[in-house]
Amino acid sequence: QVQLVESGGGLVQAGGSLRLSCAASGRTFSAYAMGWFRQAPGKEREFVAAIRWSGGITNYADSVKGRFTISRDNAKNTVHLQMNSLKPEDTAAYYCAAARQHTTAFGSFSSGANNYDYWGQGTQVTVSS
Repeated sequence: QVQLVESGGGLVQAGGSLRLSCAASGRTFSAYAMGWFRQAPGKEREFVAAIRWSGGITNYADSVKGRFTISRDNAKNTVHLQMNSLKPEDTAAYYCAAARQHTTAFGSFSSGANNYDYWGQGTQVTVSS
């Protein structure tokens, strides 16, 4: 069983920064990719960013390109999401997810929530104007 635990959420003013972390644990943790998704009240869950565990290839939603950076620490089975220049519209619960294997190329695969096998409980990010 794989467990994902997010941390680092909080309240920040517009223009500020936050760094989210996702720690993965389990007897034999192995992932093809890990991603971040977010869900605001009354809205559907949406893709934010993903990273392929091998090679570190990344993928970002257009809305966060240039502001957010996803990275991984293989030795610690941890993924980070550095969020800069935050906007009020970034306010949401942020979820970490892990995919064990892929069925299509990383670019298209990584943005689909249904492709992920494990999910964390989420961490709240609130950006005030």
